[in-house]
Amino acid sequence: MTPHANGSRPKGNSVFSSFSVRRRGTARRAVVALVASLAAAGTTIGASPAAADEVPQHQGGATATLGGLKTYGQAVIREDGEEQRVSAGLFEMAVDDGGMLQTYCIDIHNPTQKDAKYQETPWSATSLNSNAQAGKIRWILQNSYPQVNDLAALAKKAGARGLTEQAAAAGTQVAIWRYSDGADVQALDPQAEKLADYLQKSARDLPEPKASLSLDPPAVSGKAGERLGPVTVRTNAESVTVAPPADAASGVKVVGKDGKPLTSAGNGHELYFDVPKGATDGSAELTVQASTTVPVGRAFASETKSQTQILAGSSESTVSATATANWAKTGAIPALSAQRNCAKGGVDITAANKGDEPFTFELMGFKHTVAANDARTVTIPLQEDQAYDFTITGPNGFEKRFKGVLDCRTAGSAGGDSAEPSSQPSPASAGGTASGAGDLAETGGSSATPMIAGIAVVLLVVGGAAVFLLRKKKDEASE
Repeated sequence: MTPHANGSRPKGNSVFSSFSVRRRGTARRAVVALVASLAAAGTTIGASPAAADEVPQHQGGATATLGGLKTYGQAVIREDGEEQRVSAGLFEMAVDDGGMLQTYCIDIHNPTQKDAKYQETPWSATSLNSNAQAGKIRWILQNSYPQVNDLAALAKKAGARGLTEQAAAAGTQVAIWRYSDGADVQALDPQAEKLADYLQKSARDLPEPKASLSLDPPAVSGKAGERLGPVTVRTNAESVTVAPPADAASGVKVVGKDGKPLTSAGNGHELYFDVPKGATDGSAELTVQASTTVPVGRAFASETKSQTQILAGSSESTVSATATANWAKTGAIPALSAQRNCAKGGVDITAANKGDEPFTFELMGFKHTVAANDARTVTIPLQEDQAYDFTITGPNGFEKRFKGVLDCRTAGSAGGDSAEPSSQPSPASAGGTASGAGDLAETGGSSATPMIAGIAVVLLVVGGAAVFLLRKKKDEASE
């Protein structure tokens, strides 16, 4: 299965939806354990309770594994009076459970790691957040190779002759780098350079494309005997199919507004967790999967500090999104979610409380209380390239673990000295090796960029200098 080069969207149909239920035992006071994650030679040191549910900052969509640079030419980057030759072109990714993606790099100075795992990510959680030219990158993607696969027509528009796939890919990547990284970069092939100039001059601002699939909000809570939600489906697929709960003995069901069990749903439909009145305090997880094409221009970020990518083409692919529910009979009943916030340089932890008692937790020496039937967002400030790994615990054994890497800037926009682009990737830490990264060996990237995640958070803990940006918000969940 290959990506659709013409940008057409096949009809998306849901594959399946899975639902799992967990129960928990004795109550304990809510507390947060922050694990300072030190990285040495690319390895994160730290631990969190094994029983905690890990919650990566994935808001839904496609998850894929980087395969390599497949169609490319050569380019030269000029910086500080020096020149560096790199390969420029299209990457391929294999989507979990089926599908293929084609992407370009928007992070030229960072290393590429073969077999790195990538997730569809909002622009707000990448370097595109602060890039006023991000919309022009999307225009380039929609008006060049591989979305435009008539190379003769593309060459005519660009004033180029004999444009090959390799030259088209190189020219497109060069034009993107000029906007994503502000790079002084030129394609070596004269026809590729003409294409790059044409795309750069012609680009117009376009809005960020919507996610292929998401559930909003990703976490809800409430009392046993209620319908918890709603959780709204957002997707470009025609429909999703909702399967019965995996643990039928629990009695928890997924229903619609009318309280009837759902067998299918579509964009904008609301889902509820129907929890029986006598259910033991516990939690449930709903994962919805669908088959669709991922919109061109969606960003893809890795949790292992591999070059951020942007989508150029998608086959029909499997996409997914997960929502959790937490319930109890009485007391505080928290619902927790997390998302990288590049505008504020940190990670937002949103805590909602649908219980009848306040939910209090500590974070790096600061106590935060969420009143009954209220919600609060805590922004954890982090340094660029900072790895984080911490666990929030609550009543009745409730635990949520959040981990990841804050990657909000390209090296060129980070300030200070920029890392040199390199013709060799750093040793892969996502399942590959340096010798195994053959088809990535000449991508834009820096082997001189060390992984220093974790050091800043240690300084924050020791110095007590953490600053938290709190903002109360009205609980948007329906009662």
